[in-house]
Amino acid sequence: MIITRKWVSTHLRTQVTAQLFGLNFPMRLEPTVFNFAAHMAENYSGGQWDFFTLSNGGFYMHPQGDQSFNVGCENGHEGCLSGDALGIVVCLYAYSQLSFCGGGGFDEVCAEHYQLLRAFALDHPEAGGIFSAID
Repeated sequence: MIITRKWVSTHLRTQVTAQLFGLNFPMRLEPTVFNFAAHMAENYSGGQWDFFTLSNGGFYMHPQGDQSFNVGCENGHEGCLSGDALGIVVCLYAYSQLSFCGGGGFDEVCAEHYQLLRAFALDHPEAGGIFSAID
């Protein structure tokens, strides 16, 4: 089954993220995603992000616009990714890291969202770059 994404409108962002992650979204998940983007993509300098829900129940976000990013990861991966692929990578990194942090079930939520987003990434046009960056 192909997993599809749906853009979350600006006025629904707080509702959607609160439903999925509660206060952990603004307090833990979002800053972790932004931190990974800043450390991995040398030409990332902040900005607005688009949010997406997935038909399998997952969620991810990516920088707005058509910019490509030069990415370097601790695993040795170096390459250029679209903003969409960068968003998937940094969300996967954030979910992974936060899945080991314990805390009231949020770790389990992050572990589940890692698997849901990873499943979506399998059919992404930049799957090779995404999986090279995360493996």
